[in-house]
Amino acid sequence: MTLAVQNHHDIASGHDMMYWLLTEVNLPNVKAAFDAWSPALQGLSSQEIRAAVLKMRPFIVHTTAAQYVRLPRYHYQDNLTNFVEQESLIRAVPMGKGIIDYETFFNALKETGYQGYIGYEMCAVLAGGGDIENLDKTAKKFVEYVKRF
Repeated sequence: MTLAVQNHHDIASGHDMMYWLLTEVNLPNVKAAFDAWSPALQGLSSQEIRAAVLKMRPFIVHTTAAQYVRLPRYHYQDNLTNFVEQESLIRAVPMGKGIIDYETFFNALKETGYQGYIGYEMCAVLAGGGDIENLDKTAKKFVEYVKRF
């Protein structure tokens, strides 16, 4: 059995910290479910995403893909007669239409010789809603998108 630790938590969402954690655990059956979502939301460039995948090479046994857009939010402050920027809202969209650089991420996985699975998740509010027709349409777009790699 292999335990795959996903990089979606506070302890090791950054690839350097995840690498450190897995190196410290040092068990042959504790690996990484390394996703592009965290590096993208942390603001890593394409080059940094590639470098993260290459560094994590010894540990990656699974990845999950999902695509998102960043929607800016603002709060009106009447004493300033102006808007103050707040944290962005993240919404799920079909592959190829968002902010996550999957071209770099998937090509870097390919460069490492990765042979594992790529899961596709729709776990956030999805553009077009959550009805079965939209979910099926979006999943089919993922299959077509990922075939490019």
